[in-house]
Amino acid sequence: MKCPRCDSESVSVMVKSPVGDEWEVYLCDTCKFSWRSTEGENITDPEKYDKRFKLNPEEFDKLDKIPPIPPLLKK
Repeated sequence: MKCPRCDSESVSVMVKSPVGDEWEVYLCDTCKFSWRSTEGENITDPEKYDKRFKLNPEEFDKLDKIPPIPPLLKK
């Protein structure tokens, strides 16, 4: 299986439906994207995933970091 967002082959099953084989949730070990097996092809198929949201793992080090939370305002 391939991650729809970063095309990594490193994907694991996070959880399966508790009854039967109704659905699974997958997690990409590279970009941490998760998706359900019941999603449409625009989410599950790497070729149909919106190109604007694709990530390149080689560029992860260049991505912005999460900004710090500013101090709370005093009332």
